[in-house]
Amino acid sequence: MTTMKTELLNLLTELHERFPLDEEKILVIGCSTSEVLGKTIGKAGSIDVAAEFIEAFLAFRDKTGVHLAFQGCEHINRALTVERRTLKQFGLTEVTVVPIRAAGGAMAEKAYERLETSCVVEAIQADAGIDIGSTLIGMHLKPVAIPVRLSSKQLGEAYVTFAITRPKLIGGPRAHYPAK
Repeated sequence: MTTMKTELLNLLTELHERFPLDEEKILVIGCSTSEVLGKTIGKAGSIDVAAEFIEAFLAFRDKTGVHLAFQGCEHINRALTVERRTLKQFGLTEVTVVPIRAAGGAMAEKAYERLETSCVVEAIQADAGIDIGSTLIGMHLKPVAIPVRLSSKQLGEAYVTFAITRPKLIGGPRAHYPAK
C-alpha cells in the first residue's frame, strides 16, 4: 500500500471509531486529485491518485458496509457516482452522465469504473463526509453537519475536512432529548 492510501484508510477508520458507519449510512466523498498533488483544483486530475484512493474507500466499504457516494466536479453539477443498490435503498433519482476526468473529475471517473453497478445521482443527503482538497461537499450532507477533527488535516498536499451529521433538535426549552 502506498503511504497516502494507508493514511486515508487510517483516517477513515478513525472517523468510523467516532461515528460508526454501516449499511444504513452514506459517506459522501469529495476529492480533488489535483490538490492532493499540490496543483490547483481542476487543473491536474490524476487517475493514479484516484486509483489508490478508490482501493482504500472500497476496502473501508467492505469492512463497514457503508454506502459510498463520490461527488463529481462542477462540470456535472456535483452529481454523485453511487452503486445501484444505494440508489434503490435510499430512493435516489438517477441522472444520465458518465463522469470523466475533464467533466466529473478523476475520482468520480475511477469510482464509475470500479463500482460494481455504478450509476449517477443528482443529489444525496449523506450521514458523513470527507472533503479532500476543498471540493465543497456540504450540499450533499444532511442539514445539521458537524466538523470532525481527526489526527491529520492533510492527504498529500490537500487539506482534508471530515463531517458527521445529527438530527435537528426541535421543540425549544420545554423539549426533552434522548441521552447519548
